[in-house]
Amino acid sequence: MLDNFAEYLQSQGRAPATVKGYRADLAAFSRWFEQSNGTYATGGEALAPQGEAFVGAVTPTDIREYKQFLMTNKKASPATVNRHLAAIRAWIAWARANGLTDYNPANGVKDVEQQKLAPQWLDKRQQAALLKELERDLAAARTESANRQAVRDQAMVVLFLNTGLRVSELCSLELGSITISERKGEIHVMGKGEKARIIPLNNAARSVLSEWLNLRPEGRKQAFVGKKGEPLTPSGVHRRLSELGRRAGIDLSAHTLRHTFAKNLVDAGVTLEKVASLLGHSSLDTTRVYTTPGKADLEKAVRALDD
Repeated sequence: MLDNFAEYLQSQGRAPATVKGYRADLAAFSRWFEQSNGTYATGGEALAPQGEAFVGAVTPTDIREYKQFLMTNKKASPATVNRHLAAIRAWIAWARANGLTDYNPANGVKDVEQQKLAPQWLDKRQQAALLKELERDLAAARTESANRQAVRDQAMVVLFLNTGLRVSELCSLELGSITISERKGEIHVMGKGEKARIIPLNNAARSVLSEWLNLRPEGRKQAFVGKKGEPLTPSGVHRRLSELGRRAGIDLSAHTLRHTFAKNLVDAGVTLEKVASLLGHSSLDTTRVYTTPGKADLEKAVRALDD
């Protein structure tokens, strides 16, 4: 039964990780149901041969009690509880599509409400610590190779902070997509869904990018390359950023730098329409998350009472 359910999920275009997770969540629900009701479900992976009886026996009360069990007994987070509920809903949809039941016991069972959290970004102090670490690398470079890597890393980080590029976009950025003059510059980016956008380069981005392009080894069309001239990969960039972040005392990723770019724009009073365009968002709802107060914003708000 679980195998058929997994095939259904795959036919719906669900990611392999989602299919695997939903299988595990449904097996957990099966075990709980059997322990709570003493019949129908055989537990774990072995839902058959009583699987048809199982799916027809589940009631809204069962699902609500399981939801409470996850929150109270398992101390599961809202996100985890909601994922289990999503797996159960998908399973019921499969069962109904295959004529195993004409009843939907998940109707009316609501997800656990979650506090809307701001994305992870770097505050001004953390940004300064990161840039200082990059400057230390430049000052400590004693060989041509070490200096070239330090310049590249600085260009990479500053570009993330001033353009909001995704890591895949930085790795695929080509020399022909970069235009830099004394007073202005821009990069042409092909983003998600083959959606192209143009991002202007400010002074900081133009300066470090120009320095890197002057030192960059020739032979590849990609703008950012490794020590041997090979194109950078997302995993390689992640490893390098993780090391820089460790030395600067912060959790660092390309996604964090992208969020930081967006947050800096919002804090500077840039309209959401412009932020969305720069980030390549199709919906303002996606961009609006950057107006959600972060921890530092809330701390600043309560300090205002001290004034």
